Amino acid sequence: MDPRTQTTKLRAPKLDPEDEGKPKSQARGKVLEDKSFIFDNSFWSHDIDDDHYAHQEDVYNCLGEEFLDHNFEGYHTCIFAYGQTGSGKSYTMMGTADQPGLIPRTCEDLFQRIESVQSPDISFNIRVSYFEVYNEHVRDLLVPRTDPPHYLRIRESPSEGPYVKDLTEATVKNFAELMKCMRKGDVSRTVASTKMNDTSSRSHAVFTITLKQIHHDLSTDETTERTARIRLVDLAGSERAKSTEATGQRLREGSNINKSLTTLGRVIAALADPKQGRSGKRKGKDVVPYRDSILTWLLKDSLGGNSKTAMIACISPSDYEETLSTLRYADQAKRIRTRARVNQDHLSAAERDKQIAEMAETIRTLQLSVSLATANRRESEIQNEKLEEYQQKVEKMQRLMEETKMVSECKIKQLQTENEALRNHLKLALDSLRNPIPPVTVEKRRGSLSPVTEYNKENRPGSPISDVEPEPDLIWEDEDTIRIKGRELEAHDMQADMEDLLMDINLFKRKLASDHERFRAIQKPGGRKRRRALGEVWTNNR
Repeated sequence: MDPRTQTTKLRAPKLDPEDEGKPKSQARGKVLEDKSFIFDNSFWSHDIDDDHYAHQEDVYNCLGEEFLDHNFEGYHTCIFAYGQTGSGKSYTMMGTADQPGLIPRTCEDLFQRIESVQSPDISFNIRVSYFEVYNEHVRDLLVPRTDPPHYLRIRESPSEGPYVKDLTEATVKNFAELMKCMRKGDVSRTVASTKMNDTSSRSHAVFTITLKQIHHDLSTDETTERTARIRLVDLAGSERAKSTEATGQRLREGSNINKSLTTLGRVIAALADPKQGRSGKRKGKDVVPYRDSILTWLLKDSLGGNSKTAMIACISPSDYEETLSTLRYADQAKRIRTRARVNQDHLSAAERDKQIAEMAETIRTLQLSVSLATANRRESEIQNEKLEEYQQKVEKMQRLMEETKMVSECKIKQLQTENEALRNHLKLALDSLRNPIPPVTVEKRRGSLSPVTEYNKENRPGSPISDVEPEPDLIWEDEDTIRIKGRELEAHDMQADMEDLLMDINLFKRKLASDHERFRAIQKPGGRKRRRALGEVWTNNR
């Protein structure tokens, strides 16, 4: 690496002694060639005694300080480290206690700049979050580990893009609180030992700092808010199963790591493809495969959206093929052009008060609507309860009316039967009066006595007719027959009997009317019956 020309030259490994001097077509193995790449900055950190050795401070001064300036200007920024496992990505980003990396130095410089601002018109708000993408799942590193682990879901906002739902965002006031959150996340991060690295990162870690600046101008009474997001990403290293000799869980982790890194390479290739910018060649742009991996989906805005993004490609001389792949990866990412813009809002005090008043009015209207809806719902429930109660009462009264109707019909039938019997009896009595029984005659010899039922007008009691005084109701006739003549007396007796019968009929009718009134009085409202009094007569009913 040449810091003067920013050129990185990859030398090919030496050929097999048997293949030296032979043409490429006759060589046994694959003939490798030297490759050269030019980047914005190149750092040499292999030998500390080298004149071009780059310390952690040199990396930050060249990259971190510039990106922090962009943050204070209101731009979103993103720095992520990519490379083969064991190439120094975590060391570059986190560093050690003696040589802090890019993330601690950025955080320290951030609070130093905030403390250096003495203007009372500017206030700052700092929030941090820390999560990892492990086996294509997102886990919050600022919460204690659980068994089984609790994974978070990804959502997408029209304005902010993809985000992690329910991710912890801690508000920090100084550098010590921020480093406490960072160490807490580092302890929770998933690491394991492999053949190529004793502390290999098995997940992609994303540390996010949200810087919010509030400027208030007293002369114009205007408030300006700037929001900048700083994403510092430590990617897991690409690895080959043959080199790491990973098996079981480590092999599955490596497979998912390579899958996400491969998707990241496809996204970078799609964003850096110059053919998309040609007019008339294609009807539309190719679809960038952000959603093929959780990592690329979360970094969608940082890779090709509203952000200033930098890639730190870490290489090591352990493997020529992996080093060449990393350099090609970085060279392709260099051609991506993002469209970053300042994230700030201008708002005067009057406008802010107006918005607050409008929001308060909206809240009051919504609360009133909710109260009215609740009252209407309660009133509707009460009305429904009353209606149901009335329906039950109506049904009960209908059942009572049906029962009363059935009992009345039964009673009417009984009265009709008794009335018919009385009519028949009265008819027989009237027929007897109209057609009386003829007198009974008894034939005897002449000269015999014939008893009659009438007195002879000429033979009054006490006037002798013969030597023997006859009965008062007997008369003598010359035809030797005795005729019972008592029609007049029978008529008087029959009339007396009919009068007695009519009196009995009237008494019976009054008795029926009294029974009918008593039967109605027995029934109470609601269908309940009282106890039968002694001497009352009940008919068949339900």
